[in-house]
Amino acid sequence: MPEAPTDPTPQRSAAAALTAVVVAEEEARREAQAAAEAGELLPDDLLPGVGGEPMPLREGIKAGGIAMIVALLLVNVIETFDQVALQVLAPDIQESLGVSKTTLQGLSSLGGVVLVVSTLPFAWLADRYLRTKILAAATLVWATAVACTGLVQNPISMGFARAAAGFGASAKIPITPSLIADQYPIGVRTRMFATENLGRPLGLVIGPFIVGGVTAWVGGAEGWRWAMLAIAIPIVFVAAALLVLREPARGKNEQEAVLGRVLDEDDEPPVRLSSVAARLKKVKTFRYLTLGIGMLGFALVSVPVRLSFLFQESYDFGAFKRGWVLSLTYVPALILIPIAGRYGDRLFRRDPRWAVRLFGWLVIGYGLFLTIGTQLGPVEPLILFVAIANACQLAAFTQVGPTISAVVPYRMRAQAFALIGFYIFLLGGFFGGLMVAAVADAYGERTALLVVVPAAALLGGLLVMRGAKFMKRDISLVVEELLDEQEEQRRIAQNPDDVPVLQVHNLDTSYGPVQILFDVNLEVRKGEVLALLGTNGAGKSTLLRAVSGLVIPDRGVVRMNGRTITLTDPEIRVAMGMIQVPGGECIFPGQTVAENLEVWSWLIEDPTKRKDRIAVALDTFPQLKDRMKQRAGSLSGGQQQMLAVCKAVMLEPELLLIDELSLGLAPLVVQELLEVVEGLRSTGVTMVIVEQSVNVALSIADRAIFMERGRVRFEGPANELLERDDLLRAVFLSGEGA
Repeated sequence: MPEAPTDPTPQRSAAAALTAVVVAEEEARREAQAAAEAGELLPDDLLPGVGGEPMPLREGIKAGGIAMIVALLLVNVIETFDQVALQVLAPDIQESLGVSKTTLQGLSSLGGVVLVVSTLPFAWLADRYLRTKILAAATLVWATAVACTGLVQNPISMGFARAAAGFGASAKIPITPSLIADQYPIGVRTRMFATENLGRPLGLVIGPFIVGGVTAWVGGAEGWRWAMLAIAIPIVFVAAALLVLREPARGKNEQEAVLGRVLDEDDEPPVRLSSVAARLKKVKTFRYLTLGIGMLGFALVSVPVRLSFLFQESYDFGAFKRGWVLSLTYVPALILIPIAGRYGDRLFRRDPRWAVRLFGWLVIGYGLFLTIGTQLGPVEPLILFVAIANACQLAAFTQVGPTISAVVPYRMRAQAFALIGFYIFLLGGFFGGLMVAAVADAYGERTALLVVVPAAALLGGLLVMRGAKFMKRDISLVVEELLDEQEEQRRIAQNPDDVPVLQVHNLDTSYGPVQILFDVNLEVRKGEVLALLGTNGAGKSTLLRAVSGLVIPDRGVVRMNGRTITLTDPEIRVAMGMIQVPGGECIFPGQTVAENLEVWSWLIEDPTKRKDRIAVALDTFPQLKDRMKQRAGSLSGGQQQMLAVCKAVMLEPELLLIDELSLGLAPLVVQELLEVVEGLRSTGVTMVIVEQSVNVALSIADRAIFMERGRVRFEGPANELLERDDLLRAVFLSGEGA
């Protein structure tokens, strides 16, 4: 008699129950992570600039001096004259050079392209060298280029002149805001940013009259050349003033507010811009701010051009009339910008999140007024609404500088400001300009503005306001880094011979939206061997990757011999003496053993020492000598691991990181590798070893750290871990586990 079919219902119920548990745990994890990200790490009284009594503007200027803000304001005003001159004098330049409108537009735009590209290298320089000197030199380059613009005789020389002008002007984008943040107290910071921001509307309002006046006074077809020379002359004196201005200490105001003093400048290893950009993405306030501003850029950069076409096509405005009408639309900004600066300081003191929200609301107001105005028929209300919209937009940007200064560590501020310019001009401006132009060609200027402006302003404003909820936490992280830096400097000063080789403080690390490490702290002394143990997926390998620079952490500090290397490139860490033997693929399988060793030997700076180092390493593993011509991929697992450790021996590391030393290897091979590790230990090499086998790890370790779900559950002497059955049994199902 055939057996009755098995009822699948119990299995389905078990699978459904397991799925429900997994889903519930994942939802709980996401809720906990979201709550932690939006939470407040520190109370308001520890956040610089939050709370306390308001600071009068006069007191802030007295503390920072009047010279710096006046010089930066004049740079902004006069550089805006250059932009105005190219618009107002375009017909004269076109006739003088004998080029088409399209060619002239392309030559003028070349400076904008160079400006965007050059911003990033200037930012890198500004975070390392004297900013006032860099800005002065770049401003002189700009002045020379503008003067040369007045002397050009053909389109080629015009292109070179405009490219040089863009290069010189690009330094202002990252350097000016970082100087303001360090020069003036936090209590007046927004008002000082607002003062500098007045430069653009001032230049746009008075620029056409100055440029047009000089051209008319000189007269003739070549009068425009004298106008360009007139613009270049005064900026030379401003650049000279910048050369003699005193450079403010980086992060001075935050350090004085949090620590009560300015820390000594450290000799930090160089940091690549890509690493800074990766770290800045982890600052959620900054990330949403850049996304919002990038979205706003779709409208921001293209609107003046579209308005000019609208005035020409719908109202028959000539070039001169378009110029002064557009200039008049910036007059209300001269009133609203100071108000936004004063109100922004007040909001930041009460709750910095509301200062960011003010930006969002003003951006939405910009989109609303501009959309209404451009859909009106009569020109007078159109101009009025455009003027109100421009005032909202320029007033909104008074909050950007204080926000970035508060949430970004001071060592990377200039690079953060450069990325803001990159998002506005290249991503938003370039792609937005193409999109608006395409719609305008097909459906007209009003339709193009209606399609792009409301969506860009609304989405941009909402994105920025969404990021506001993370602001207090991001400021807290900056304060944490300052406190940690102060403590480290104090410890080094008190006992310079007792600095750990490796320090990891408050380390959080994520892969995408999934956080892997949570507030990890550890220190490893010189000559010490630390064992990292834990369950699969506990974050051990991720911790090693963060230490070696293969992963950028969300938060926290990594130091080697007291020097901060959190964002330093892996190759710099190798040069400092940090070597990692990664788990799994740690060789070049397609190359021979000899070729593997030769490639790794390139990390030895002195070429004369490479052969000797290889010979010493091979003496440690004589089995490899007979296989020098054999492909590394054809070696046994144990021999491949020997080759990987051979690399470490050859490079003579100060700090050696080994991931899964004994994984999948025979006991005899493991014993041989352990003898090599013991030999390295006897020479004073500091080591961090990730191991699954408790016996293997603890046989060579001085201390042990046990990790579970990205957190440190135990730290102490290695032999004490054997007594923690509650930890070991969960992983190895026995007290000691092999």
